[in-house]
Amino acid sequence: MNKPAKSSRKPLEGFQYSRHQFEEVVDRALKHAKKLGAADAGAEVSEGAGLSVSVRKGELENVERNRDKSLGVTVYLGSRRGNASTSDFSRQAIERTVQAAYDIARFTAEDPVAGLPDPADVANTYKDLDLFHPWSISSDEALQLALECEAAAFATCPLISNSEGAGVSAQQSHFFAAHMRGGERGKRGIFSGGYASSRHSLSVAPIAGEGEHMQRDYWYTSQRSPRDMASPAVVGRYAAERTLARLGGRKIATTECPVLFDAPLAAGLLGAYVQATSGGALYRKTSFLNESLGQTVMAGHLDIVEDPFIKGGKGSSPFDDEGVKTQKRKVLDAGVVQGYFLSTYSARKLGMRTTGNAGGSHNLTLTSRLTDKRDDLAGMFRKMGRGLFVTELMGQGVNYVTGDYSRGASGFWVENGEIAYPVHEITIAGNLKDMFMGIAAVGADAYNFGAKTTGSILVEKMKVAGS
Repeated sequence: MNKPAKSSRKPLEGFQYSRHQFEEVVDRALKHAKKLGAADAGAEVSEGAGLSVSVRKGELENVERNRDKSLGVTVYLGSRRGNASTSDFSRQAIERTVQAAYDIARFTAEDPVAGLPDPADVANTYKDLDLFHPWSISSDEALQLALECEAAAFATCPLISNSEGAGVSAQQSHFFAAHMRGGERGKRGIFSGGYASSRHSLSVAPIAGEGEHMQRDYWYTSQRSPRDMASPAVVGRYAAERTLARLGGRKIATTECPVLFDAPLAAGLLGAYVQATSGGALYRKTSFLNESLGQTVMAGHLDIVEDPFIKGGKGSSPFDDEGVKTQKRKVLDAGVVQGYFLSTYSARKLGMRTTGNAGGSHNLTLTSRLTDKRDDLAGMFRKMGRGLFVTELMGQGVNYVTGDYSRGASGFWVENGEIAYPVHEITIAGNLKDMFMGIAAVGADAYNFGAKTTGSILVEKMKVAGS
């Protein structure tokens, strides 16, 4: 296990502030909190920088450069807590911000579970997870990549008649955070740490057809390192192929049938599971999976693993937003809930222990024990036989209190294990409890969407509202 990064006086590539300067800002804030009489406090300072370029129909539309910085301070006075923030790093501004947090804590209501993480949960050491890959790209170079991507979409077929545009984004950030406990800092069980990270992307959304028969789709590539991104030609061509496949879409009669979620959309079902088993929803009793620990909530062939330590992973982190150490764990085993997603606060509200998920989940992978290498997308069509293949969802029709699920959708009708024709202007509906238990198969076409990875997901039965 590596020790935290040593303080550097030289800023990392693309940043204005160094780690050493960040440590000085946090040090000043915590010293002032102690001077005011606070025994416990926390401070986090961060900086972000990036470039975004967009084009449409071969013309430059927008160039944006962003740079932001922030200091957040939390002061604890017994069981009372106050927060304040600033983007001004001058001594006077830092002290005013600490004073504001202190004053808020003085007058806020007592909360018996408020407080810093327990010393046993703090990340005293942590790994370098290879999350920082700056992209030294100029606005002209980004413009050329976006133009190349859109041009590849147009070149795929003359039926690609228009475009919502293409864009390139290069983003990076770094932060440092530290706690003061009992007026002390820098000791085991009192958090101090930070790191830099990056995220870059390239996307395009072509349009095919004319008038009422126009269809659009999109595709993108997003990675921490620009070297790992797909080429502009590949992204543009695939986006065009997805768009062309939707031409000639039709409505279908209302029915009840199996539904196959395309892998990028299937990650949304995994996200719904995380939401329903997260601490905030659980202690407020606003989840359809309340008190589900140790209970079967998904089909028995399904497992979910969380691994925060994947090198370069989009959801990788050696510690959570509170400085609590993260852990690799199985959160679902044979359909049975093994653990929730808890922060220190939500864990205390539930009478449990934090799982290191303040800020969200880390690199979740959903797998089925029934999946084999033949279960690619074509194999999943054959497995479904007849039903709906969903490639786009619209709206936010998920009720996490009841589990009711209703989303606008489009995709393809499948007959005899093959795509028959595209469909649009439909609604799919069900209840997430039934949908989770009714997952019949997970494809071998695993796809990473953000911090979640899954193949296409086949749900045995859903209501499809059409014409």
